[in-house]
Amino acid sequence: MIQKPEPSEYNPFYEPYISRITEQDLVTTLKAQLDTVVEFFGSLTEAQANHKYAEGKWSVKEVLNHLNDTERVFAYRALNIARGDQQELPGMDQDVYQGNSRTEGRSMSSLIDEFKAIRLSTIALLEPMTQEDSMRSAVASGSLVTVRALAAMTAGHYIHHIAVVKSKYL
Repeated sequence: MIQKPEPSEYNPFYEPYISRITEQDLVTTLKAQLDTVVEFFGSLTEAQANHKYAEGKWSVKEVLNHLNDTERVFAYRALNIARGDQQELPGMDQDVYQGNSRTEGRSMSSLIDEFKAIRLSTIALLEPMTQEDSMRSAVASGSLVTVRALAAMTAGHYIHHIAVVKSKYL
């Protein structure tokens, strides 16, 4: 079981995401999100998926693409750190990623399929890890972070953005 991290295990920037997680077992949370995320985004029409609530804001499809990109980055960091690589890992400029994503030409169903593939891969990476593996740390994006903090950041990031979509887009 990979448990929620302590605040000393991640940059305080991520606290709003991690504080949204109610389960102690992060793999259980990630597995549950397989259904809830697919159900939520799958319930939207293409018009809702393409909606932007203000000028310069992302569409709902772009939000899901951002979640997919970020999960890939967090999982890559978790892999590096869990395997003992101590090289500092770079940050991620979400706007550069989004600007080069070609999301506008994709369907919501293709982004949901991508989410499922990424999430299954993340679970396959994290599920066999020991407590010791999950406590390994290194510097990513300029701050010390543990593997379990990356798992929590992944789960909490989805919870945060779904709440934003519900409150500002729908």
